[in-house]
Amino acid sequence: MTEELTYAASGVDIDKANRLVDRIKTIAKSTARPGVMGDIGGFGGLFSLNVTQMEKPVLVSSTDGVGTKLKIAFLTGRHDTVGIDLVAMCVNDALCCGAEPLFFLDYVAMPKDDPPLLEQIVDGITNGCIQADSALLGGETAILPDLYAPGDYDLAGFCVGVVPRKEVINGSAIVPGDVVIGVASSGLHSNGYSLARKIVFEMAGLGAGDHVAELDQTAGEALLEPTRIYVKPVRQVLTHYRVKAVVHGIAHITGGGLVENIERIVPPTVRVVLDRDSWTVPPVFPWLARLGNVDPGEMDRVFNMGIGLALIVSSYYAESIRHQLADSGLQSWPIGRVEEGAGEVAFA
Repeated sequence: MTEELTYAASGVDIDKANRLVDRIKTIAKSTARPGVMGDIGGFGGLFSLNVTQMEKPVLVSSTDGVGTKLKIAFLTGRHDTVGIDLVAMCVNDALCCGAEPLFFLDYVAMPKDDPPLLEQIVDGITNGCIQADSALLGGETAILPDLYAPGDYDLAGFCVGVVPRKEVINGSAIVPGDVVIGVASSGLHSNGYSLARKIVFEMAGLGAGDHVAELDQTAGEALLEPTRIYVKPVRQVLTHYRVKAVVHGIAHITGGGLVENIERIVPPTVRVVLDRDSWTVPPVFPWLARLGNVDPGEMDRVFNMGIGLALIVSSYYAESIRHQLADSGLQSWPIGRVEEGAGEVAFA
């Protein structure tokens, strides 16, 4: 007699998944903000958009992932920070348009039901949403035993924010005389990990648990440092200067480094000149460069080199903005200037 086959036997346990959704509902409640309607678990997340005090609201959406940084989580067995990275990559992008993030959704793909692992991941996502003042409105956990190897998983995130049309920031207001403020990153953030992993684990032969004296932490800890979320401090700056509109451009420094990301917002009538000696580069970057014998130009293009966000602002208000950022715990430096030009960005 042929044995009766079930969905659970094929690798997907619906009952276990339902119990996990109940636990995630409880976790997600900590991210609730005005506008959230109902709990996670419905066919769609509901958010009541109250824009009575906002003239011509514009919705801003962003989606991203964590990339091969997940491999570091696999190596270390620590999965409670990559969710922060997931949120950060999305909300920091939306922030570049001047948007206030409203809600966030996640997609987690795994080879089998693993409630303890998923709870770690969702804890990180929840932490990131709290930092961004964004509601975790819903998500999807896909159990795909034929697509992912045991121990692997993947993440994707989706953010929606809102900004009044007249307060949209797109770089068009950037003019000669503006100052570029570089805001400190927390480390590698979530870019360049294919190169970083090759340097650390293949070329240098280090293990994730090996202590690195010059960093005063293990290799795994250095590479797993979560991406900084800039939403609350920068939103405070934008709100403070709402009438004057002195922030003319914001660039999230991800893959491509300072030059390529700032180029995305520079008008064709100006150029941005950066001073590479104007900020303190965190030790993780020269450590990687030395271990891998990586050319400085390649480092600049692959990594953020210590600048996670660039604000291009009116020169008159630059120091005041830096003081506000400092009051929020963010270190920053004047790292460049805007001149007449043809849309290019370059180091002096």
